[in-house]
Amino acid sequence: MTILLDEAVPRTLERLVRRLPDEAPRGARVEAWVFEDAAHRRAAERALAGRGIVATLRSAYKPLVHFFLEEVPLPSLRRVGVWYPVHEHADPARFLLEAYPLAALLRGVEARFVPGDAGLHYRVELEHRNGATETHRVFAPNRPREDHTGEAVLAPTGWLRIHGPRAVDEAIETEYEAIFRRVLEVVRGHPWGTPEPYFERLVVRAEIPGADERLGYGHECLSLAEALHEDLYFSLLEAFTQRGGRALDDRTARPGQIVPEVRYAEASPRVTVALEASENGEPARPWCALETADRPLSLAQVSAELRALGGRVLRAWSRQGRVVAGVYRPGARPAILITAGQHGNEPSGVVGALRAARRLAARPDAHFAVIPVENPDGYALHARLSLAHPCHMHHAGRYTAFGDDVGARDREPWFETAARVEARRLSGATLHLNLHGYPAHEWTRPLTGYLPRGFPLWAIPKGFFLIVRHHAAWAERAAAFLAQLTERLGRLPDLVRFNRAQLETYRAHAGALAFPVYHDVPCQMIADDRMPVPLTVITEFPDETVYGELFVLAHTVQMHAALAAEDLHAALARSA
Repeated sequence: MTILLDEAVPRTLERLVRRLPDEAPRGARVEAWVFEDAAHRRAAERALAGRGIVATLRSAYKPLVHFFLEEVPLPSLRRVGVWYPVHEHADPARFLLEAYPLAALLRGVEARFVPGDAGLHYRVELEHRNGATETHRVFAPNRPREDHTGEAVLAPTGWLRIHGPRAVDEAIETEYEAIFRRVLEVVRGHPWGTPEPYFERLVVRAEIPGADERLGYGHECLSLAEALHEDLYFSLLEAFTQRGGRALDDRTARPGQIVPEVRYAEASPRVTVALEASENGEPARPWCALETADRPLSLAQVSAELRALGGRVLRAWSRQGRVVAGVYRPGARPAILITAGQHGNEPSGVVGALRAARRLAARPDAHFAVIPVENPDGYALHARLSLAHPCHMHHAGRYTAFGDDVGARDREPWFETAARVEARRLSGATLHLNLHGYPAHEWTRPLTGYLPRGFPLWAIPKGFFLIVRHHAAWAERAAAFLAQLTERLGRLPDLVRFNRAQLETYRAHAGALAFPVYHDVPCQMIADDRMPVPLTVITEFPDETVYGELFVLAHTVQMHAALAAEDLHAALARSA
């Protein structure tokens, strides 16, 4: 192990409690915005009150949502109007998305969201059921800054206001921001040398105060730990991507496995950065009946389910030495390839692929190859990180232990990708079903502009989503295929109810839809002659962090999508 950083970081709330009695006159009114949960902010307010300071301590993260949760009696509301900021350094919809999921929390209340001016305030008009009205200005503490990529971003920050003769109105760096800054400084300043990969595992351990706060809507949760994990992981990956001379959206960089571990602790905040050896095991996961699995499967169970299918074994190896297993079964029907687990933190496709393969294996004429976990290293990391935070999305498990995307790998050594290449060679498949998932709750990167760079479409959930990529010559067939596939999926009543509910909230916080919706299924269709097969169907169920009945729905929909696609592919081939 090599330690690159090991530092304690002063806690902002503790500094404020110590500092304010000396800086603010007794009886002064103070406002501050910090990255802490409500319980700790209330405790600090009481401590300051005991020293003669009237303080209101608010959240710097999602301030409008916290305003409604902490300062507005929601049951009394009849109408709400919100004018959100539109700032030159932010996406025009940034602050509308940052208000998510307020529209869902205000069920039964007439609510509208309107673009406002460039000032960093939400203007909020409230009308209560008794006819009383009030107007508020809700401050959104942000400051423009140049991030690690050289891009100008508008990012949330701590803030302090002292009202009175010795007035203060200024940004303050919180421990949350300091931890992020120090990690990027140390990693970017380290002499990494060449070539890639630079390390086996780069592990960032951060201990921060506060706790997750459930919102009572779907799987939404105010989680500073999760947001910091996302910012650290993708920012470090971007730094190494740029170091290799690649564009930020290039997914072929191979720095090694980046592992942020962010935990809550009552002790002083602390951050360490270390270079460590690879891990080869997987945390124990209980065996689940495949058809009703209410949580992700273990790699051991995936292997057993594959063996039960019979057929020719496909095998490749991951960077950390795990097997990438698949099965090929020839038949008379047009061949298809089913893959899942390309991104290790998207688990519903794994179960859906196995359930679909089980049904296809019972048909003597079915012709298919299946690889249910293409990225076992990421899958195992996701399982380990989920022990501490089972309801976090853990995008550190998204890519391989090299740090690249299995689907984007373009050079040797092939490792995991070799299984997909062999499956295509054996089967000659012209349809690839690539089963994916995405976050079941909001995905943010607050310290680098809030929206997840490169993935704004997936910032908030919008139900089960289909993407069809096709060769230009297959355009007409792909259009017919998508129309019929969505029609079949639209016959699943549980899916329709789920998608309608999610799309309603999505529309409120994302504005006009940037994609069509067919039979209650949002879609994209993209011509792409670079794809190795002429027709690729990518499924996207919001499965990251879900368990229980919703996980069962997720993999059931994945299975139905795969089976319907196989049947339609055969029918279209006959009519071609």
